[in-house]
Amino acid sequence: MKERSNMSKERLDRFDETQESSKSGDRTFSRIVQEIVNHLTEIVRSEFRLARTEVGQDLSQVLKASVFFIFGAVLALYALGFLLLALVYGLGTMMAAWVSALIVGAGAALTAVIFLQVGRAKIAQASLKPDETIQSLQESATWIKKQAG
Repeated sequence: MKERSNMSKERLDRFDETQESSKSGDRTFSRIVQEIVNHLTEIVRSEFRLARTEVGQDLSQVLKASVFFIFGAVLALYALGFLLLALVYGLGTMMAAWVSALIVGAGAALTAVIFLQVGRAKIAQASLKPDETIQSLQESATWIKKQAG
């Protein structure tokens, strides 16, 4: 009989410990809900900070690539100037002076085409879509659904 009462006492002690640990540190239900809302708010803020950082990095890459476009456009304008100068020389005298101007104009045009192609390729590589943020938001949504379900 004494053994039975000791076993019952041990079971009651374990039950009391279980109840105490399930109280989540004596927090009320409303406190737990408030903490969940606070954590979700912080998650959303973090996602926005991540998106802002990611878009900023992508925008920086686009701006760097646009330098090639600008340089190519400037050279294209010079090429047009040289080609027009070559036309003027060609009409003015039917030989020598315009040939050299035409060669310089063609060289500048070729250089402009190269820079424009490099700039276009670099802009095509840039993506303004915040991939990491989208993935993180999807993971957060999946986690929330698992916790709620």
